[in-house]
Amino acid sequence: MHRQEELQKVEAIIRQIIESGIPEEKLLSQLETFDHGIPYTRLDRPCTVNDGIRQVAADDISFLLEAWAEAAAAGRLMKFVPASGAASRMFKSLNTLAGLPDILDDAFLDAGVAAGDADCRLGRQFFDSIRNFAFVDDLKASVSRHGIDIEDLLARGRYRDILQFVLTAKGLNYSNLPKGLIRFHRYSKGSRTPFAEHLAEAVDYTLDRNRVCRIHFTVPPEHRQAIEQHLEEIRIRHELAGVMIMSSLSIQKPSAQTLAAGPGNDPFRTEDDLLVFRPAGHGALLENLNELDGDIVFIKNIDNVVPDHLRETTNLYKKILAGFLVHLQDELFAHLQSLARGELDQDLLDRIADFAGRQLSTDLPADFRQRPAGEQADILFSSLNRPVRVCGMVRNQGEPGGGPFWVKNNPCCPLQIVETAQIDPADRDQQQILGASTHFNPVDLVCGVRDFMGKPFDLMKYVDFNTGLITAKSLGGRELKAMELPGLWNGSMAYWNTVFIGVPLPTFNPVKTVNDLLRPEHQPPA
Repeated sequence: MHRQEELQKVEAIIRQIIESGIPEEKLLSQLETFDHGIPYTRLDRPCTVNDGIRQVAADDISFLLEAWAEAAAAGRLMKFVPASGAASRMFKSLNTLAGLPDILDDAFLDAGVAAGDADCRLGRQFFDSIRNFAFVDDLKASVSRHGIDIEDLLARGRYRDILQFVLTAKGLNYSNLPKGLIRFHRYSKGSRTPFAEHLAEAVDYTLDRNRVCRIHFTVPPEHRQAIEQHLEEIRIRHELAGVMIMSSLSIQKPSAQTLAAGPGNDPFRTEDDLLVFRPAGHGALLENLNELDGDIVFIKNIDNVVPDHLRETTNLYKKILAGFLVHLQDELFAHLQSLARGELDQDLLDRIADFAGRQLSTDLPADFRQRPAGEQADILFSSLNRPVRVCGMVRNQGEPGGGPFWVKNNPCCPLQIVETAQIDPADRDQQQILGASTHFNPVDLVCGVRDFMGKPFDLMKYVDFNTGLITAKSLGGRELKAMELPGLWNGSMAYWNTVFIGVPLPTFNPVKTVNDLLRPEHQPPA
């Protein structure tokens, strides 16, 4: 009987592996990574203005906008929005308050604020300003369906009741929805979610000469149907205005998950002796991006949106970044075509080498000029013929996350977006470089994913698999190790040619907590 039970456990694990779609060699590689660890990225220096970060001259803007407009008219542009994230983090403090055993009223909140409690401070601000949220009309309607008046609940300090209607399936269920379905902005004719705002934004800078707008969202599978229905409602409104929305959705592939490991780096097993597979971070979305029929692709996070009256600056710089990429590709592709034809004139090779260093920051071998012309041509072709990204960077305002750096361990593509967690916390010199950083990555990318012959790159060939993160987690009270794949704009694009351009801070307006929606940039104009 014991042997039969063991066989059943083995069969269950085999079924798990087959259903995951993860190849055996990839699982073994993941376990080896747990054994060997992931090395820290070695920084050389931060990218600063005129040393890795370019500033667009005012005189160049009209030229870059012409380049953008030509590419847009030709239908080359589309937008890619990672939108799988849950809204639970937005409402973390409110969930904490809702789960407390205390009476959640004015006295409790005020005492917490006086004691410096961050959750109480956020809760106090939330309830005091609840009428200013774009979702308040939906909240009132939800409360009214139960024969209750929200103003009565507010007057009596019945805050736990209100949170039930905001967070749970009794009302809006916001704690369990994807962030893209939360109502962010209020207008005179209703309110909009981030999905609606991203579509409105994309219409402005991806519309082609046939008035077609292309946009793709990655979404959580359990909410796909609701998101499809929501996008259909938005699409109909745009089509009434003469715009055709070509929106598509995909989910993170189960095969992009990673295996969890125990403290000894062996596969973590549940109490039922099954393996544990975990989401692998936004780097897993590289496969989704790779499968798009894209040419020039804007990438922007789902929570970084503004209402219409503040969109002018944001969209202007999207067009400028795209125009810069188009102009860069024109020169890049011309050089690649010359190299592909076998042109070995030394003056030409010198010009291409100068272009590689000046425009793409390529670090050619020290003895490059002494090598035979044919070898120079091969090095240049290998360096230039890869995906290109132009990334907007904003002045660092203390936001957590990655930034632009010159790195030591990637001579062909030394400009990288590096996360804080990728930098050795025990290395004083590396931490000093981190501390000297002047700019922050707002995830404002324009990507060229086709080569000089118009063929799509296989983006999986340009990943640095020695990046990524290993983090400590727990399951059922037991510790485990979780692995994140190289981040979508970090190690997943490590071997892309990269340009960093400074963009104004108003182009970056993320919503990390629900109270961020009370900031002026997310409120209607006075």
